[in-house]
Amino acid sequence: MEKKLYDEMVENVNKVDEEIKLSEKKIFLFGHCNATLELIDLLESKGFKTTGILDNSDVKQGQEYKEAVVIYPRQIGEIAGDDPANDSVVLITSRFYAAMLQQLRELGYEGPIRKVIDYNTYAEYSLSDDTISRMRLRERHGAELLQKLSEKYDGHFIVFCPFNALGDIYFMISYWEAFAKTRKIDDVVFCVVNNALADVIQMFGDYQTEVYEQKELDAMIQSAIYTQDENCFIAHQDRPYVVNLTKALYIKRIPLEKIYCCGVYGLPADTVPTKPRMDLPVYKDIEKIPEGKAVIFSPYAKSVTPIDPTVWSDAVAYYNGAGYKCYTNVIGDEKPLDGTEAISPSLLEMRSIVERAGTFIGIRSGMCDILREAKAKKVALYPDYNYCDTRWKSIDMYHIDQFEYNLLTTEAIEWEKL
Repeated sequence: MEKKLYDEMVENVNKVDEEIKLSEKKIFLFGHCNATLELIDLLESKGFKTTGILDNSDVKQGQEYKEAVVIYPRQIGEIAGDDPANDSVVLITSRFYAAMLQQLRELGYEGPIRKVIDYNTYAEYSLSDDTISRMRLRERHGAELLQKLSEKYDGHFIVFCPFNALGDIYFMISYWEAFAKTRKIDDVVFCVVNNALADVIQMFGDYQTEVYEQKELDAMIQSAIYTQDENCFIAHQDRPYVVNLTKALYIKRIPLEKIYCCGVYGLPADTVPTKPRMDLPVYKDIEKIPEGKAVIFSPYAKSVTPIDPTVWSDAVAYYNGAGYKCYTNVIGDEKPLDGTEAISPSLLEMRSIVERAGTFIGIRSGMCDILREAKAKKVALYPDYNYCDTRWKSIDMYHIDQFEYNLLTTEAIEWEKL
């Protein structure tokens, strides 16, 4: 989860605790997703135990995280106690807050229901007068920002990239060239929410990019949608939740890459994506990494369910014992795995250190996409979870053909055989 969103969640949880005393409540969370699991971790760090996770998905029933079991929303009455209105609370991290609130009230739940993350400032599932008024104000603000952008990049096509995910940006930009040819687009500016995403775009060419705060970008997108601006394009398979491409996944498994290729851009399935440039920056201390005898571990991802720590400790123990130098790629306050040394290359330098080291082992995240074309032994590790509320597992959706190994972490991995 992005730091801003996490900080917002911490602040809101503290406010809820001051208001209703979480230590005196049975705590339920609505929606089984990575944000919910992070909320469970946060609550645990504050000494609060999560009673259960409410979810409408049949395939998620019975799944468990830190003793919090997934149940149907209708079951809350059986568990919330004799006086649910006073003895329980429901916390929500999902963008579907309004729909979840309505469902729980229709089920007769009378306890407090609180949203702890405001994921999307423009995608509110409510027709209240207050919501409509705020959306109008955001649309006007977005129109002003869009006007300034259009004046700065006169004649440029505008592409909005509204979500902070390296993998999504990688797929977006790798199929952009083919899409631009079909639309006869020459000049383009990409709008993203942080510099790391701009770096991914620069991996593929000298493109114009602009970085905005999430809420500003959301306001611009809202304006573009309301005014049906044909000079703008929203390059994402899910946001701003008016496309519904993911509904196809209830019928057929479609890898995320093909959702971008065919769904977002409308390109033929056999379209060949553009590969990253070869002249990317080289890590400044590259000579300090033992050539062909080092491992780069990447255990952190903001939007992926964490992997059992023993998977990482077993891998580090094996490679240290085999005479490899072990590194952990860290950002900010992330800690290196025990038995490894921290290393913090820029995103554009990452390929150089992996190719120098010779081996990369990472949780399946956008970082793996960045390294698809790296010349090294690459291992992607997958937590065992379903994509959204479909029946498809993460390894079904995110399998990378360019990686030698795509491994589920539900069973012990025999590192010496890789």
